[in-house]
Amino acid sequence: MPIARINDHNMYYEIHGTKGDPVLLMGGWGTFCHGGEKHLPWGLTDNHRVVILDYRGIGDSDDDLSKNPTIDLYADDSIQLLEHLGFKTNVHLIGLVGMGACISQVIAIKRPEMVKSMMNMGAWCDASDPFFYDQIDSFRAVHRDAGWATFQRLVCVMSFRPDFYNENHKRLLGPNGPWRELNGRFAAHDRFITACLAHNVTAQLKTVKAKTLIVHSHLDIVTGPRMTNAIEKAIPGAKGIDLVDFAHVVAGKAQKIQFAKLVADWMTSVQ
Repeated sequence: MPIARINDHNMYYEIHGTKGDPVLLMGGWGTFCHGGEKHLPWGLTDNHRVVILDYRGIGDSDDDLSKNPTIDLYADDSIQLLEHLGFKTNVHLIGLVGMGACISQVIAIKRPEMVKSMMNMGAWCDASDPFFYDQIDSFRAVHRDAGWATFQRLVCVMSFRPDFYNENHKRLLGPNGPWRELNGRFAAHDRFITACLAHNVTAQLKTVKAKTLIVHSHLDIVTGPRMTNAIEKAIPGAKGIDLVDFAHVVAGKAQKIQFAKLVADWMTSVQ
């Protein structure tokens, strides 16, 4: 079981793939570990060593509750893990929705010599927007006051396309469905949200040197173009791509094929 002592906590991680530049891939309030690697963009591990991890407090990573939860804290965890693995340069960051994309931004700001490229999807660079702030904070209130199952149902209907949800809601909802890592882990979720709502790096993004791609998902009702356009605008030379039929979560075979090609084309362009 790959656990390392990182930044004063025990951190679980996995590496998938055996060749090529390292990729640190992070998602939102969950993990791609423990079998979740099947949700990685198809083909990515064929040409890259893909690092995935359990954030503090979920999966097999513990937490030091004396540390204030900030995106900087989670970014320092990731930086120190990469250093532990010997990946100090030529790292590609892929933040697939939510907190993972925000963490990527901070890594690119703090360690420009480490980061070769960055891809952000479903993210933000300033959480002070009242509409967005209240959306995210409402997830915390629902989880706390109505329980994990009600939270899962809410976040699913806000994250998937209606047609996909209608066809798959019976398998999406329940203890084996999305955001299962937060079931029984409200304390960790509470800390994630506290960190997310304090994230504001718009001014610092002008220092990012890495080649950057910002994905704008037009059916994402939480972190759609209204939030992602600001990231593209703030990073010098950043490129944007519009996915007009995508919601917060990439779902369904056709979209997964389309998205895998997008990622593959991007990774080829930044070699």
